[in-house]
Amino acid sequence: MTIKDYFILFIFVAFLGCKSNNVEEIIPSAPENPSFPIFQNLSLLTDKVTYQPNEVITFSLGTTSVPSGTKVRYKHLNSVISEEDVTNSKWTWTAPTRDFIGYMVEVYSESNGEEIIYATVGIDVSSNWTKFPRYGFLSKYPQMDETSINDTLSRLNKYHINGIQFYDWQNKHHKPLPLVNGTPPAVWKDIANRDIYLNTVKNYITKAHELNMKAMYYNLIYGAWENADVDGVKKEWYVYKDNTHTNIDFHPLSSPFLSNIYLLDPSNSSWEQYVIAEEQRIYQFLDFDGFHIDQLGDRGTTFNYNGNYLNLANTFQPFINAVKNAFTNKFTVMNAVNQYGQQGIAAANTNFLYSEVWSPFDRYSDLANLIKQNSTYSNNSKNSVLAAYMNYDLANNKGYFNTPSILLTDAVIFAFGGSHIELGEHMLGKEYFPNDNLKMKDDLIEALVKYYDFLVAYENLLRDGGDFNTVTLTSIDGKISLENWPAKEGYVAYFGKKFDSMQVIHLINFINATTLEWRDNSGIQISPVVVKNAKLMFSFDKKVKKIWMSSPDFLGGTSFVLNFNQIGNKVSFMLPELQYWDMLVIEY
Repeated sequence: MTIKDYFILFIFVAFLGCKSNNVEEIIPSAPENPSFPIFQNLSLLTDKVTYQPNEVITFSLGTTSVPSGTKVRYKHLNSVISEEDVTNSKWTWTAPTRDFIGYMVEVYSESNGEEIIYATVGIDVSSNWTKFPRYGFLSKYPQMDETSINDTLSRLNKYHINGIQFYDWQNKHHKPLPLVNGTPPAVWKDIANRDIYLNTVKNYITKAHELNMKAMYYNLIYGAWENADVDGVKKEWYVYKDNTHTNIDFHPLSSPFLSNIYLLDPSNSSWEQYVIAEEQRIYQFLDFDGFHIDQLGDRGTTFNYNGNYLNLANTFQPFINAVKNAFTNKFTVMNAVNQYGQQGIAAANTNFLYSEVWSPFDRYSDLANLIKQNSTYSNNSKNSVLAAYMNYDLANNKGYFNTPSILLTDAVIFAFGGSHIELGEHMLGKEYFPNDNLKMKDDLIEALVKYYDFLVAYENLLRDGGDFNTVTLTSIDGKISLENWPAKEGYVAYFGKKFDSMQVIHLINFINATTLEWRDNSGIQISPVVVKNAKLMFSFDKKVKKIWMSSPDFLGGTSFVLNFNQIGNKVSFMLPELQYWDMLVIEY
């Protein structure tokens, strides 16, 4: 060959090399998935909200007759733990011995090679409810019969609510449980001049315990009514707006409320002992499981009686610890209003963290950041509950909650490891819990059951360790526009969470979102467009063993394996469906 021939050959080989490095050549094809089961979405209920290890669980399937060949399988993540035949609409299963584990239960049958899933439900096996708190509330205590009480708590049982905040059950904030001749009266008034019946409170507690729910009594850390001096509250204990103890700090209330709320100094040891004595009286007559402590947020510049500047946020931690030391067998949690005092609350002997969210934390990304901040404050030892009131302006009048805004907000909160206090006798739309102007539509009621099943079944991926990380996910066929978190209108937002042998990728659908403000004050959010069979690819530097997926919006939250192709560090697969929220799990 001549020098010219060698030169031509060199150019040709170089051209081939360049072509082989073209992106199209190294993208592995996204294989189609096997056919998916048919999902019938029958009701599947459990007799309690959570279970101790080795406790017997009773299931009830919402049908009068069970089809021949029906089976039930118990899964942890994507692994089947056990399986058995189902011949009756009721049966039992003994929870495994491992503590703090979530399971998905699937009732199914096979016919002509096709699987039918009749029903699914999540199971939480945890010896301590505060590991994975799912907080609900009660706010009304009129004279009620046993059936009405059972109906309310049975509804909460469907959502696996394992802790109940008893909001405004008390009489005076500084004297929560009134006594007449040494015993509580049959009825008393709360601050809103409502009748509170002792037997209703008692019976709610009893029924909650039968369902393995914990009952937390609510009260302010520093509240007193007018004329509290007749009950032994001293002027030296109050919080003042000046350094001459002339103007007591107070929260103004008008009719029908019976009093303004006047603030006490939590760092005052006499007030601290006064509260502990009142708490002892509560436990003497009512079987509450702990104290839900509330506050009113940043009060600006305040002083104690002696004229010294009072940093209220710094008083929370020692107060909480004093209460906990006085009642070591009781649970304690405190509301951090817009994170006010949360760092000290997290360092205190609280069992989990609770954040009431207001402006400027208005966007979906703010919810995620608050949950992450709480984890940092507690050295990743305490999970979070967010009090995030939905459709706030809409709740001024009678109407309905906006289903898409609720589900998108819950998707964000749950995917980032939190839970959402929103369910009680009704759904929350205001910080005054008895407000029940807005109702849940049937589609929201049904969808939320699956969202809470999902939160329970996959709690070990959602709320039990792992490190958030950055992943690279791209669309091969252009069916969806992808953006790394935070949320952006017109895109599917995604983010990763890494475990020892798994990489989790969450996808939340904001493709046609009308707002990125989670509260959706006026209820304008619309349902996201459903994406089907989108071909996606991610970069991964390890050999993939399995990819599986689950979604609260698809097949009742059951997990199923996806086909994939891997070439080098490129892995492609087909995403079968995305409505609000999908969770991908890559095992390696």
